[in-house]
Amino acid sequence: MLQFQVNPTAIEAGCDEAGRGCLAGPVVAAAVILPQGFFHPLLNDSKQVSKRGRGILREIIEKEALSWGIGVCSPEEIDSINILNASILAMHKALDKLVISFDSIAIDGNKFKPYKNINYSTQIKGDGRFVNIAAASILAKTHRDEIMNKLHEEYPFYGWDSNMGYPTVKHRDAIRENGACKHHRKSFQLLPAQMELFPK
Repeated sequence: MLQFQVNPTAIEAGCDEAGRGCLAGPVVAAAVILPQGFFHPLLNDSKQVSKRGRGILREIIEKEALSWGIGVCSPEEIDSINILNASILAMHKALDKLVISFDSIAIDGNKFKPYKNINYSTQIKGDGRFVNIAAASILAKTHRDEIMNKLHEEYPFYGWDSNMGYPTVKHRDAIRENGACKHHRKSFQLLPAQMELFPK
């Protein structure tokens, strides 16, 4: 069973991101502050929850959270500052959206940068250990999937409605056949002949 949060005596925001390993689309982060004792039997790391379950949880989390926020970093930002820094920046953007004060941050993973001198802790596999990080993982994943489904309408041949920009065989085959588009991350290894995809 997931623990409620890392620091049980603090008003703590849980943070996670989605899309770090994708070839296309933004990296999206969420920050969530849950009411004390929040519990839902479906809640877990978003990768362990079905698409339907994530949809159910998103609605519940957004309704019952004391505050939640979404931060987005574009492919251009990712290419400019690298994916690690963009992931952290997206988390900072998500934290900026929170409308109540908090005195602790719990981050999934092992990398972060200080945010407004607020105490923070990094938690490896925290999305499978703490409720507030798991909730953030659900919001980050579902909001990013929503973005990728909209981008799919513009570029249907990449199959982003199913692969969400991850480096599947079908996605790479579509890049090979159609080239890359403005939503691809130029700094990523899209294909072995990457440089040919982005002529100067």
